[in-house]
Amino acid sequence: MNDLTSAALSIDLNDFVGEFGEELLDSLNRSNPPVYAGVTDHKRAAVMASLKRQAFPAQADVVQAIAALLLDRGEQAGVINAEMGTGKTMMAIAVAAVLYREGYRRSLIVSPPHLVYKWRREILETVPDARVWVLNGPDTLTKLLKLREQLGCADDGRQEFFILGRVRMRMGFHWKPVCLAKEVKGLAVAQCPRCFTKLTDDEGNYRTVEQIQLDERRQSCPHCGERLWTLMRPGKPEGSSRRSVILKSMCRIPTIGPVKAEQLVGQFGEEFLASMLADNVHEFINLMDRDGNFVFSDKQAKRMERAMANIEFGLGEGGYQPTEFIKRYLPDHTFDLLIVDEGHEYKNAGTAQGQAMGVLAAKARKTLLLTGTLMGGYADDLFYLLFRILSRRMIEDGYRPNERGSLAPAAMAFMREHGVLKDIYTEKDSRSHKTARGKAVSVRSVKAPGFGPKGILRYVLPFTVFLKLKDIGGNVLPPYDEEFVEVDMADEQAAAYARLAATLTAELRQALARRDTTLLGVVLNVLLAWPDCCFRAETVKHPRSKALLAFVPTIFPDEELMPKERKLLELCREEKAKGRRVLAYSVYTGTRDTTSRLKAILEQGGLKVAVLRASVDTARREDWILDQVDKGVDVLITNPELVKTGLDLLDFPTICFMQTGWNVYTLQQAARRSWRIGQKQAVRVVFLGYAKTSQIACLELMAKKIAVSQSTSGDVPESGLDSLNQDGDSVEMALARQLVTC
Repeated sequence: MNDLTSAALSIDLNDFVGEFGEELLDSLNRSNPPVYAGVTDHKRAAVMASLKRQAFPAQADVVQAIAALLLDRGEQAGVINAEMGTGKTMMAIAVAAVLYREGYRRSLIVSPPHLVYKWRREILETVPDARVWVLNGPDTLTKLLKLREQLGCADDGRQEFFILGRVRMRMGFHWKPVCLAKEVKGLAVAQCPRCFTKLTDDEGNYRTVEQIQLDERRQSCPHCGERLWTLMRPGKPEGSSRRSVILKSMCRIPTIGPVKAEQLVGQFGEEFLASMLADNVHEFINLMDRDGNFVFSDKQAKRMERAMANIEFGLGEGGYQPTEFIKRYLPDHTFDLLIVDEGHEYKNAGTAQGQAMGVLAAKARKTLLLTGTLMGGYADDLFYLLFRILSRRMIEDGYRPNERGSLAPAAMAFMREHGVLKDIYTEKDSRSHKTARGKAVSVRSVKAPGFGPKGILRYVLPFTVFLKLKDIGGNVLPPYDEEFVEVDMADEQAAAYARLAATLTAELRQALARRDTTLLGVVLNVLLAWPDCCFRAETVKHPRSKALLAFVPTIFPDEELMPKERKLLELCREEKAKGRRVLAYSVYTGTRDTTSRLKAILEQGGLKVAVLRASVDTARREDWILDQVDKGVDVLITNPELVKTGLDLLDFPTICFMQTGWNVYTLQQAARRSWRIGQKQAVRVVFLGYAKTSQIACLELMAKKIAVSQSTSGDVPESGLDSLNQDGDSVEMALARQLVTC
């Protein structure tokens, strides 16, 4: 009997689920009935049918599920965790339309800056008669003031959307101290501009005007409460006229130079042009002269219309943090629905944008979070995000700020209960005991990847709708294939790498033995980057002492191709012969820039190449890429960070990663840039890595972290729950451990 019991207990997890899966699922559904079980609400379906664009059946199910969660269950927030390319924007707009019929009039969208106008375009293409306010320019405060004036007005039947850029959301205002000067015994004593009281410090000493100006805090007069500061507009020279501001604004528009701008001001007047630029740029494009002729030709108008869709003109009030204005001066629930695009970007504890998003979520009636990668592998990836959108649930569970207002203890408690924490004990001989021998033991806790089933059941499944591209079905998407190509280094390159790795690993091992982690980032970055950057000499110095650790001369001159470069050139030629464009990712676009060399190599190989750099404004990147496609580009080279969110790169069905970096979010997002709804060609993603280098170890570790992140995206890795408790740190620390123990 004992033998039988032992055999039963040692059954493989996959076999157990296969044997008893149906019974387990039935039991789970009875104890936790689903919010939406596929029964369509016909009123909500009718709302979706009235939209200009129709959702696919799988998308419609997501909208129905979120509506049931927010309206029928009355929950505070919901999450759409959908793969890149499944149409999260479309689904969120449809949710807003369904909620509008239930009395949810205004929707506030927090968007990455380069997607603000994409949101605007998709809303206008989807919702009939929608009114869209773009809160992404210097006139954001003016628009919010207009909104406050209109709060008492009756609903005119048009749904309103407010799109706020993520960067604009957290930007504070510029101010300068103001006070009067009163000379007292040769000192310029600061004086209140309202009650004329001389200002003093806590000890009763007079404060000078210079002290007030150097103080970085905004202060008020202790006697009458008058503010001792005022708003200011940065970069605006003293005495600059309204005319010069209007002229400068018009010169930002394509086809309009200083001479043309002067002619327009003289012909139409400052006030007329200013009102058009601030309120209706399309009327400006269609300007007519006294004879009824258009001022701009069709060709000019086309260029202007394309560019001005992404331009905001600051001709009104100065800057003020929109989040602060909404918090202080708009009533609670002014915005009925808050839609947070790329929600995982708000997971960090102390970031200004994360805190600003939390403020907006507290002011809105409901919150909808959109993400393709809810979790990056660690439990605390979710804690602050959950606290910001599900504050009530988290506080009920005991996760609340301490007496000082800090959430750090609550985050640690969340990690201990639902994540993986490793307590590391270090023991060494202590010399502080004079009469006996003793040991000194120190303990430190570090986080490891993993999120337990209890946490998933409590905080993820009840609020999250999952959607995979494969679920959309109906042959909507073409085949998707990922392949890894291991590239052998040249003999001289391999020998130089072996010497460099041995030298740096020995230095790192000695430093870690002294519990000094200073060299950790230096060694890892050099060993990952050098194989791709050995066309220039490499000098490695200690970050603190500046002592020389290693030096490697140039291995490949400009005219000689490295093995990975040769592989990329072959791939691009092969794809061009098939009529396919290639998107090549390189993470080294700054100090170790490889993009210029790659561009030169590919152009010498007969290919037309463009490089997208960070200098291209985020709001213009989509148009910039379309321009390159119109010019017949064969290869686009960029850093995956620049295009990882929102952009639809359907014109580049082949993607090649020269390197990946170690950010799970970036890798998952960037790999799916062209596998999206609307893609007709098969998508091919190629990862290149040098054999027997840290690049291979990094790719293996990234694969493990992605497996963990999939456990909160509706997938459980094939290795079962063991993957949720794997022994590992961050990718960097795991890579360092491999180096030291090799």
